[in-house]
Amino acid sequence: MLEPSRRVPIVAETDVLVVGGGPAGVGAAVAARREGARTLLAERYPYLGGMASGGMVLVIDDMMDGPRQTVLGIAQEYVERLEEIGAAVYPPVTDRYRVDRALWDKWARWGAIDLYAHGHMKPITYAVAFDPDAWKRVSNDMLRDADVELRLHSWFSNAILDGDRVTGAIFETPAGRQAIRAKVVVDASGDAAVAAQAGAPIEHGRYFVTLVHRYGGVDTERALRFEIEHQEEATALNTEAKRILGGSWDMWWLLTPLPGVVWCNCPHMRGYDTTSVEDLTKAEFEARGKIAATFRFAKENIPGFERSYLLDAASQMGVRQGRLLLGEYVVTQDDIREARWFPDSIARGRDYFTPYRAMVPRRIEQLLVTGRCYSATPIAQRSSREIGPCIVMGQAAGVAAAVALEADVAVRDVDVAAVQRRLRAQGADPGDERPVAHHAMATADAER
Repeated sequence: MLEPSRRVPIVAETDVLVVGGGPAGVGAAVAARREGARTLLAERYPYLGGMASGGMVLVIDDMMDGPRQTVLGIAQEYVERLEEIGAAVYPPVTDRYRVDRALWDKWARWGAIDLYAHGHMKPITYAVAFDPDAWKRVSNDMLRDADVELRLHSWFSNAILDGDRVTGAIFETPAGRQAIRAKVVVDASGDAAVAAQAGAPIEHGRYFVTLVHRYGGVDTERALRFEIEHQEEATALNTEAKRILGGSWDMWWLLTPLPGVVWCNCPHMRGYDTTSVEDLTKAEFEARGKIAATFRFAKENIPGFERSYLLDAASQMGVRQGRLLLGEYVVTQDDIREARWFPDSIARGRDYFTPYRAMVPRRIEQLLVTGRCYSATPIAQRSSREIGPCIVMGQAAGVAAAVALEADVAVRDVDVAAVQRRLRAQGADPGDERPVAHHAMATADAER
């Protein structure tokens, strides 16, 4: 079928267009505007926050390298704003990076444990449990305070190209197709949608998906006390719940800032193509069946869950991996595992570094790709796509776009050192300072 050509109205023109209002997209838009670039963010849903709000992934983690916090900037600003409205819970500094039974009992069910540490009882770390609706509110506040232009209900459809240069994007909206022109486009879609449609090289990865859900009416004090006082029985019941789910993290339910409300980052479902309408539809049905069966089991068998009810399920399927950019540099699992440092690092995670080149597409100009669809192998992406680091990666993309426009250069030719300085001025840690432990690393390894 050939679609007939048609005129599309241009509804806005801007310096920087950010496609996608998830954590990385908000970070990009706020950072670009704070650097003086006129910025517009377009989001397909009627709210901001992506996986953190609509996907209800309700813990920000991957922010500490041992006892040192590495994820700062706009990510930390999110935490502070959430805390101001009573919507964030996290361990104080005095409790962090300690292995202690009492602290484990206090913080493990908040998700505040170092998942990458060895041993059954892992150290307490800086991880933040938050409320999803509060994340939406804080996202709105941050964009409004930065004076970012926002268009919700705008689903990306096509890239506007002038040769190999992206000059904007077309969106499907309730008013029909609409075009937005821009000098730089930041793809924060989560699925590299702009990059793929523009013709940039893409790799298609697959990882498990999740339909996150919440229970209300849980007597959490009783549930926690039962786990502490009857460990073997609790372990057996939780093992059965995870069997019904068919896949889950070790702790299938966690606490939230709302009294009596717990969230379940499960079931884990494999084999689905997250760009397939058919597969996503099947995943929704599979998930809801498993959620209902597990809820019945928990209500009938687990102390503290007797008066619980299914509160809600996420409005967005929990997609961890789909399309991935094949950029000027592709981050590998060895890069993550060995904590390889890059001179052009613009973001840090737990103990890994993200080079600027991993946001720059091959062949396509004036486009940056940020967030979980950045340039990494599928295996590497699995352990480097958490919310906190993605916010900082987005912040870097926004700063780079503004710096490139200010210097009148292409985004691929931007002065990365200038971007790093601006990021530090915004309170972020771009990872530009080589860790002492890696001083002996060969330069060739860092720059290849």
